[in-house]
Amino acid sequence: MSVSTQNPESAPTGLRAVPASTAPAGLRRSNAPRARAQGEAFARGPLRFGGLTEDEGWALAPITTLDRVHFRVDHELPLAAFRAELPAGVTVTYDEGDGLYRVDGAPGQARLLAELVRSWCAVHGRRTIGLRPEPDVRRRQPRDLPPAFLEDLCRHYGPISLKRLQRNMSTIRLHLPDSDDIGQQVYEWILKAVGVYDEGKGVPFGAFLATQLSKWVHDLGRSAYGRTATDTENKQQKAIAAFITEHQRRPSERELAAFTGQSVDALRRNAQTVATLTGLRNLQSLDAAPEMTEGLMPDRAQASDDILGEAEQTLLSHALTAACAPDPTVRKDQRASLPNVLGWVTWYETTWAGKTKTQLAAELTTSVRNMNVHADRVQVAMRSRLEELAG
Repeated sequence: MSVSTQNPESAPTGLRAVPASTAPAGLRRSNAPRARAQGEAFARGPLRFGGLTEDEGWALAPITTLDRVHFRVDHELPLAAFRAELPAGVTVTYDEGDGLYRVDGAPGQARLLAELVRSWCAVHGRRTIGLRPEPDVRRRQPRDLPPAFLEDLCRHYGPISLKRLQRNMSTIRLHLPDSDDIGQQVYEWILKAVGVYDEGKGVPFGAFLATQLSKWVHDLGRSAYGRTATDTENKQQKAIAAFITEHQRRPSERELAAFTGQSVDALRRNAQTVATLTGLRNLQSLDAAPEMTEGLMPDRAQASDDILGEAEQTLLSHALTAACAPDPTVRKDQRASLPNVLGWVTWYETTWAGKTKTQLAAELTTSVRNMNVHADRVQVAMRSRLEELAG
């Protein structure tokens, strides 16, 4: 049977075409909204920050090639005196959060700068830690961009980055529970992306930033719990997710071992690493009572040396925090009912940051005697805490 499209009346019922002019208004198909949206998208043009397009802004501060030396020291350097001894054109920056110094010079100077740093530190009684020359680094200084351009760029990409990171927010909040801290970290990541973005590769800055954000979220875990534990956990979680996607169920131990291409014994050691990491994340903060949570100790017969070393460092830090936490057995009007913040700072800065009590007292505008009083309280509490962990 043939159906004529010229005469709708001759078509069987249900196959008759309805002219657009006679169709109900709600059923008429219109391309106008789509065309209007496409027209607006084409008419919108490139983003502008501080009156400049992105391309114009990057052109004012192009990324450059330099040689860099990274290092840490056992005692903080006097930056003014250190800079004065370096060749002209060499810059020194200090990351207080990581305790990392960076010395930047012209290409070809990496070895020379490394030797200068070693000799200067040796003469002035400083010991370098992890000194590493890195040639051909591609970087730009965000301060070289026009201030209005950088301000508008951060204001634009800040909310976009927060939305992009929603799927990672549970991980981020393990390290940054306060919303203000999360916002600050996002803007620090945007500035970090500005510093390493290479406009010559043809990738838009927004796409480059999106790919970097997930990597930097993973780095939060590495900084807090160590590279070995965090990478092992990430690898295991990806394998489990891939197996569930393929088989619509969680894998058994043997199935997961076969899926990841490792032995069951190796899988169990990795599982011990992940379980230890999860337990360490649940240790209490300074404002919690010492016995409110329990820490999961690694099995020395199963855990690798790497995870044991990382666990011991974290447990030592936990013992310090627990020793400074409020004592729930005392009255609210007693000093022990409050967190011993000064004691915690005194122990941490003098043990890990390499500061003397005299230096710390000057920074905190308090007396060494007052610091000793609070530190002695920590020592008593921490000794008993370490005995519990050792037992």
